[in-house]
Amino acid sequence: MRKSMKTSITLATTGALVLGGAAFGISTANAATPNVQTVSSSSDSKIPAPVASVPEVKGGNTAVALDSGFTDALTSLGLTPGVSGNAKLENGSVSFPITAGSVTYWSPDGNYRPYVQGLLNHDDSGLTLKAGDTTVTLENFVVNPGSSKLYGDVLVNGQVAASNAYLFSLHGGTLKPLQLEGDNAILTGTTVHVSSDAAGLLNQTFKTDAVKAGLLVGTATITAQIK
Repeated sequence: MRKSMKTSITLATTGALVLGGAAFGISTANAATPNVQTVSSSSDSKIPAPVASVPEVKGGNTAVALDSGFTDALTSLGLTPGVSGNAKLENGSVSFPITAGSVTYWSPDGNYRPYVQGLLNHDDSGLTLKAGDTTVTLENFVVNPGSSKLYGDVLVNGQVAASNAYLFSLHGGTLKPLQLEGDNAILTGTTVHVSSDAAGLLNQTFKTDAVKAGLLVGTATITAQIK
C-alpha cells in the first residue's frame, strides 16, 4: 500500500504544505534550467501546457519549528521528543531529509486544477515520543497537500502499529511566497497540526485523553533542492 501511495500522491491546491497558492512561481527563465523546464501539451489534450516542471527534486529537507504549546503539552504528559533515522532535532526544530520528489506547476490564474502536482517523500527518518518503556515512532512521511494531510508509518517499541496512517493536518493560510536561493526552492509558513487519527492512537498508546486533534505542532519550512 505504501508503495502505491508513493507513486500516486498529488501535491495540489491552495493551502498546500509544499508549493501552495502562488508560492511556486517559477519564471520562464528558471524553467530553462535542466531540472526546471517548460512542458508543452498536445493540441488535442484538455490539459494546458504547464508553466514549469521539476521532474526530480534532488534533495533538501522539511523542517518544523516546534511550537511551545506542543512541547509544553509533551512535558505535561511526560513525553520526551526525539528523532529516528536521518532526522535531526536541534534548537527547537525537527528536520527530515527529502528523499524523492517531482513537481509540475500550472498558472494559478488559469482554470486547470490542481495547478501543482507531484510527490514529496521523507523515507528513513521520523519523530519519536517516549514515556517510560514505551516509544512511539512516526516515520517515512509522505506529504499530500492536495488533501492537506501528511501520512506516515507508526511503530510502537519498534513494532509496526499502522502503515500510511494520517498523522498531521496541514494549514497553509500563512504560507509565504516561494524563495529561490541558489539551487533551492524554499517555502515556509504552513502550520502542522495533530490529526484526529494520530491523537486517538497516541491517547490509546500512552493511556491518556490529553492529546487533542488539531494541536499545533509547529511551522514548516520546505527546502527543496531543484537542480
